[in-house]
Amino acid sequence: MLGRPVALLDPGGGPRGVADGILAAAERLGCDLVVLLDVGGDVLAHGDEPGLASPLADAVLLAAAPHLAAAGRSVLGAVFGTGCDGELTPAEVVDRYDEVAAAGGDLGRSALPPAVRARLVAALPHVPTEASAMAVRCALGETGRTTIRDGRRTVELTAIGGQLLWFEPASALRSAARLAAALDGAADLAAAQAALSALGVRTELDLEREAAADESRAGARVGDPHRGDGDGSGA
Repeated sequence: MLGRPVALLDPGGGPRGVADGILAAAERLGCDLVVLLDVGGDVLAHGDEPGLASPLADAVLLAAAPHLAAAGRSVLGAVFGTGCDGELTPAEVVDRYDEVAAAGGDLGRSALPPAVRARLVAALPHVPTEASAMAVRCALGETGRTTIRDGRRTVELTAIGGQLLWFEPASALRSAARLAAALDGAADLAAAQAALSALGVRTELDLEREAAADESRAGARVGDPHRGDGDGSGA
């Protein structure tokens, strides 16, 4: 949409690897500030929230913040679209944000500047992410309940959903953001996944692996001409 290059971060190296990627991009682009922004607010999850479904990538990114700070890079955390991804509810996100505030990490709330709001509205036809679309609807003043993901998730559109909630990452890591804090020392994505699994937390990687296994089994059933004929032969 903007006609500009996009930097893709490889999460395979875990928090430190992601931090290295961000630092390289910031250096090349001449950025003196990094903002780690989550749409929805599940980056601040405890891990036991009923609607939590995709905590791994968020946790890895926030866990990269100490590495960025250690390298001398200024870094902020932000939530946009509180509750708009259909995972944590707006009330749950606000509760977690209050925990960060109690730890000294509340950096305030802000509305979207008109120019930013206009750019997001223009981007929606090109970037079909439902959570971001819900957040924009909140920013435009819409409230009420709606659904996303083919009706599988309910989203409550609220005034706070259209705001940016700013926080200090180190405070979040020692308070609400328990999943990101659990990734301290995770050498790669596999170790990060294992750390969350040890806490009993299911992640988007679990869902992708299960979907891939289901697809593989379905393909085997369709593609095996001998399956079910009782002669013991295989494809």
